[in-house]
Amino acid sequence: MLTTATIEAAVRNALTEDAPWGDITGDVFVPAEATAAAELRAREDGVFAGGEVFAAAFALTDPTIDVDVHVTDGESFSAGQVLASVSGPARGVLRAERIALNFTQRMSGIATLTRAFVDAAGGRTRIADTRKTTPGLRAFEKHAVRCGGGHSHRFGLSDAVMVKDNHLGVLTGTGGDVTAALLAARERLGHTTMIEVEVDRLEQIPAVLDGGADIIMLDNFSLADLRRGVALIGDAAIVEASGSVSLETVEAIAATGVDVISSGALTHSVRSIDLGLDLALTAAAATASPVIRTAAD
Repeated sequence: MLTTATIEAAVRNALTEDAPWGDITGDVFVPAEATAAAELRAREDGVFAGGEVFAAAFALTDPTIDVDVHVTDGESFSAGQVLASVSGPARGVLRAERIALNFTQRMSGIATLTRAFVDAAGGRTRIADTRKTTPGLRAFEKHAVRCGGGHSHRFGLSDAVMVKDNHLGVLTGTGGDVTAALLAARERLGHTTMIEVEVDRLEQIPAVLDGGADIIMLDNFSLADLRRGVALIGDAAIVEASGSVSLETVEAIAATGVDVISSGALTHSVRSIDLGLDLALTAAAATASPVIRTAAD
């Protein structure tokens, strides 16, 4: 999901966005010969994600910068723990610092929140993300969910059939029959393609079952109706719960017997973990020549 090519493309874009014509502060105040050592230190407990992304920010800025990541993606860490070490030309370290932190803090925040959801569910139910991700960063955010012990829902629209309320509205509004439409869709699809249907009322379930859906999403159901839905569906389909899922509600939702709980909050409402890059100059020349680059240059 998160490939080296994907990482490099996104990190290059971020570095270009941050310093399209160079880092004028570094050029003015940091001697060209200065070197620096820095430590990525956790300022709170969490779950790590984004080690390869962190390293790429420095490597793509200056390949002579050395990065040693001390923890693996998915590993828990404690406040005060050193997560990575960086050393090399000070200008490059300073230029890459914010981009490296932005990616790693957000990805670790997602991993940490996901781990809390997984723990709250008590291992009874699979926790999954949704497509409610930051445009252009879906692979990063879904990777972070997996680092936290969660699972990926479909990556995008090309992965599986997912009939949502608006699809059903268009179908029934034009006189279509849900069961017949699902059976016809199955005939057109490859045998490996899953069909999921979202319902928001118990009375919608029989027609979906008759259509042979592989997964039925119970959207914004009460706990009582979730239990009724699970009983009605039985082993005929995977049962997914979604809507109004939070750390406060996930344990009770899992206890209803659903197979999967999906939550957009894992990615769209996450707080970045507080990580800091503590830097110390290890050598420096005299004073760098003041060079200021502008777009005209």
